[in-house]
Amino acid sequence: MIIRIVGEGQYRAPEALCDELNQIDNRIVTLVTEGKKEEFRAELAKLISEIKVKGEAIGAEEILESDIIVPPEDLSLEEAKDIFKGSGIFED
Repeated sequence: MIIRIVGEGQYRAPEALCDELNQIDNRIVTLVTEGKKEEFRAELAKLISEIKVKGEAIGAEEILESDIIVPPEDLSLEEAKDIFKGSGIFED
């Protein structure tokens, strides 16, 4: 799976990582729904960190279509309400 982090580039993620990211994504949806700003920001930072650490960075010269687009870490809670809803950005 190819994941783009807005403003930071693309990463190739193995299937096992995608399962882990989906769990974090589901927690983010719950936190956003409950309006828990600090907890949401911590989980979004964790999501981005996991992608960077466990994914494989794709060079800028390689142009690939992204399967998932992850918003930047400075996303506001209000903006998150439009993105992290339903099943979130990772489909179950």
